[in-house]
Amino acid sequence: MAKQFPRLALAHQTFIAAQHMFFVGTAAASGRVNLSPKGMDSLRVLDPNRILWRNSTGSGNETAGHLLQNPRMTLMWCAFDGQPLILRCYGTARAIHMDDPAWAEYNATFPTDLAARQLFEMTIDLVQTSCGYGVPLMDYQAERPDADAWVAEKGPDGIRTYWADTNRTTLDGFATGIEANL
Repeated sequence: MAKQFPRLALAHQTFIAAQHMFFVGTAAASGRVNLSPKGMDSLRVLDPNRILWRNSTGSGNETAGHLLQNPRMTLMWCAFDGQPLILRCYGTARAIHMDDPAWAEYNATFPTDLAARQLFEMTIDLVQTSCGYGVPLMDYQAERPDADAWVAEKGPDGIRTYWADTNRTTLDGFATGIEANL
């Protein structure tokens, strides 16, 4: 039932745009594998072989640390409503921090977010779809307001302090490169 493609077809891009969340998988050569759910307006398909997504501040910073060790990344979307489908993009990615020349241009493609921590540019080398029959049907209600409230309470200086205190290393002690934002 699985089908493989060298790039995102228009139908894949339409499916991605309709999803409210996606999952990011990364791993260094050693240590823990990370799998994170992502939502909000945080992803752009740049072309059939490139995806850009913006990472907002969170409790960990595994993706950035893993990419410094090993650039492999997998993104996955599941249809929780409508026709069943799972879509995965496999490839390599790089973190873009605030001191990177590409930051301003790429970050401008998203709504303003004081908690924007990194951008990740992924080059796709394989797209795979599968049936999704085992994914449950669920109804989307709304984005959660909690992140916006937390960011507003922290403010820009509080966010940077949080990065310095909690986002410098991964669970396995790998550097994340967040210092570029401090």
